[in-house]
Amino acid sequence: MGKMIEIRWHGRGGQGAKTASLLLAEAAFNTGKYVQGFPEYGPERMGAPITAYNRISDGKITIHSNIYEPDYVVVVDETLIKSVPVAAGLKENGAVIINTSKSPEEIKKELNYNGKVYTIDARKISEETLGAYFPNTPMLAAVVKITGVIPVEVFLNDIEASFKHKFANKPQVVPKNMEAVKRALEEVKGNE
Repeated sequence: MGKMIEIRWHGRGGQGAKTASLLLAEAAFNTGKYVQGFPEYGPERMGAPITAYNRISDGKITIHSNIYEPDYVVVVDETLIKSVPVAAGLKENGAVIINTSKSPEEIKKELNYNGKVYTIDARKISEETLGAYFPNTPMLAAVVKITGVIPVEVFLNDIEASFKHKFANKPQVVPKNMEAVKRALEEVKGNE
C-alpha cells in the first residue's frame, strides 16, 4: 500500500458532508489514486450529526472500516465541536479544517487538539456566491488546498466538469459554484 491519507468529515444531515466526501473521492480517483469515500449510516435525518470518510492512496487500499485515527478532520458545522469529540484520534501531525467565521486561534482554544487548525467561513462564501447556505462546496475546496491530496489545477478542472454534469439542466449555477470553490481556496486560514 502506498502513501495513504485518511479524512473524517463531521457535519449535519443536509449540509453535504457525504456529497463532498464522494466528490473528493471521485476527483482523486480521476488522478489515478485509489480511493474510498463513504458515510457512516445510522438514523440520519436533516440536522442530525453525520460522519463521512475518505481514504486516498497511491496504492491499493485493503482497509475496510471507519477511520479512527485520521490525518485530517473536516467539520462542516462548528456547533458540533461542543457536542461531538471531533478531534478524537486525530494524528498530532494532522489538521482540523472547520467551517466558522472565527480565527484558527479562537477555534484552537475550543478544541482539545494541539495540531494545526484551519478555518474557512463556508457560510459566508456560499451565501454570497450561491445565494444559499451550501457549505460543502467551499469545504471541499479547503480540504483539497490543505491536504494537497490532488493538485489544485487538476481539482479545478475536475470539479468544473462534475458541476457541468450535475447541473446539466441548470448551467447558470456552474459559474457560481466555481466562484465559491475559488474563493474558498483563497480564503481558508491556517494556524501552523
